[in-house]
Amino acid sequence: MLDEHSVLSDWLAYLETKHPKAIELGLERVAKVKQRLGLNPTFPVIVVGGTNGKGSVCAMLESILHAAGYRVGCYTSPHLLDYNERVRIGQRQASDAELCATFERVEQARAAPPLQNRDASLLDNDELSEVSLTYFEFGTLAAMQCFIDQAVEVAILEVGLGGRLDAVNVFDHDCAVVTSIDLDHMEYLGDTREKIAFEKAGIFRAGQVAVFGDLDVPVAIRTQAQHIGAQLWCLGEQFSFTAGAQQWNYHGLCGTRSALPYPALRGAFQLHNASAALAALDALKNKLPVTMAAVRRGLVEVVLPGRFQVVPGRPMLILDVAHNPQAARSLAQNLADLPPCRKTFAVFAMLKDKDMASVARALKGQVDVWLVAGIAAPRGATATELSKVLYAEGVKSAVLTFVTVTDALQHACNEAVENDRIVAFGSFYTVAEVVRAQSALRFDLRGES
Repeated sequence: MLDEHSVLSDWLAYLETKHPKAIELGLERVAKVKQRLGLNPTFPVIVVGGTNGKGSVCAMLESILHAAGYRVGCYTSPHLLDYNERVRIGQRQASDAELCATFERVEQARAAPPLQNRDASLLDNDELSEVSLTYFEFGTLAAMQCFIDQAVEVAILEVGLGGRLDAVNVFDHDCAVVTSIDLDHMEYLGDTREKIAFEKAGIFRAGQVAVFGDLDVPVAIRTQAQHIGAQLWCLGEQFSFTAGAQQWNYHGLCGTRSALPYPALRGAFQLHNASAALAALDALKNKLPVTMAAVRRGLVEVVLPGRFQVVPGRPMLILDVAHNPQAARSLAQNLADLPPCRKTFAVFAMLKDKDMASVARALKGQVDVWLVAGIAAPRGATATELSKVLYAEGVKSAVLTFVTVTDALQHACNEAVENDRIVAFGSFYTVAEVVRAQSALRFDLRGES
């Protein structure tokens, strides 16, 4: 009997070889395979893009709609530990067998389109040719195939990169959300906020509601919505929120939802994200009505690992995938809002193609000891490279270098006392390695779980 997890691992390794570039934006190739597969969902689809906050909005939408009784498909990326995290149905991760079955169907369509009783001699070479797909494009098609096979009632799709030319945008959808715009992936999306906003706004659709979840609205967001005839709803304009000590209120075009519990996701900007999610649900209220009870339960029960996630125990361990300037500023604010502690130890590792200097600049006032590590990935910065960035940004705190994130975390566990805190951040790779290592290290070195 084949080990299904080994088969899935083989598939994932295979997908990484099927296109000469890890990232190649464009819809032509993925649209061709979509057509061959006949992937035309009949259920409502929500697409969520933006620089930061995408994962939070997807998680809140998924949690609320699940609480409302809908069978929800949710596709997000990247994953922390297992690929299965990317594809969820009814808040359950897709099984290895389900993923392998859909990968097989996508592969057959990509490599040899079904003739469907047609004479191959009547087809042109383009219809018969093999189509090269990137890892993300392949996975996006497989996720939608899985959702259709599993008869979901609504699908939530997180944009991988940008929006206009992202594989997710090949699917027609009923509502688009753009959470925020900041500088990231500039080699693909442009070197200004307006250029990036134009790419993000490419998920807008004529006649459909487009939700923008930040108070600072780029001109390109308004221009693109007007150009294609989308109904633009912006935070602070068509919808807003008011925050109280224990509860908060959402105000939208469809009315007010009062006395809401704070989302289980921690952080200064989670009410922005929650409001964007509720605006999207307002836009779809005729197709996907949700009760106040479902909204409250969904906000309380929402889970999203690695976004200002506090791991129980002492010393406090905080996990955050923050890897761009906006996310780093948010993390700095969240740390500043916590009660004072003796020392903050930072387990810090990043990819070298990210804005390491801006991230260091945002956090340098919140860290007492920097434990800098390398990432064992093609784009990973070494500890030496990252420490040079810290010094260049004027960091005066202690900076120690380690070969791996696990080594840095072990040092933190050895040195930190009960009223200290350890914050691990800089990339998904950083948080993933900490998640794998932290349970054993904290138990062995602190004598507690």
